[in-house]
Amino acid sequence: MHKSRLAGFIIDCQTENLDAAAHFWGGALGMRVGATSGANDTYIKLDDGARGLIIEVQSVDHASRVHLDIETDDIEAEVRRLEALGATRVKQVQSWWVMQAPTGQRFCVVRPQAADFAEHANVWDEDATRPVAP
Repeated sequence: MHKSRLAGFIIDCQTENLDAAAHFWGGALGMRVGATSGANDTYIKLDDGARGLIIEVQSVDHASRVHLDIETDDIEAEVRRLEALGATRVKQVQSWWVMQAPTGQRFCVVRPQAADFAEHANVWDEDATRPVAP
């Protein structure tokens, strides 16, 4: 068995000024802008208050878009579960996988991000086809 759940959204910005992009999105979403983080300061976290989602603005080289992250305690098991649903692997980046849904959207499968992950994640049965009842 393994666990997974929606971690949050990443706002990919093809920009030379990540700080300005983060301030726009922070203002648009009514969220406080945090400090830069990640390799080469490529992320700025937005504080979503009590919603419990990780919302970050990320500097990217590809076209601007929004993607979601699914957090899991077993990346390989979660990737296989999503492949069984029709997703495909695009690229492994450090410890996570970029995947593509059958409908074309990209998303990432990442390690747990939230402190309350274990209490609120879906628990998948051995064949990973349905969540285990709480």
